[in-house]
Amino acid sequence: MRIVVDYDLCRGHGECEGEAPEVFEVDDEGNMKVLQESPPEELREKVERAVKYCPTMALKIEE
Repeated sequence: MRIVVDYDLCRGHGECEGEAPEVFEVDDEGNMKVLQESPPEELREKVERAVKYCPTMALKIEE
């Protein structure tokens, strides 16, 4: 699994970090950073929730 971010859509809401803090980080200025571009399979459920709850649909998973 690989995480793809559309940074044009991302607004730094932080839902992704709330769902998968091991994978995503949003700084104080609202800039999102992917900490693990290809996270381990045991984090799949958290990453899927992060994708699902992103309010701007800026995240997707590629297999």
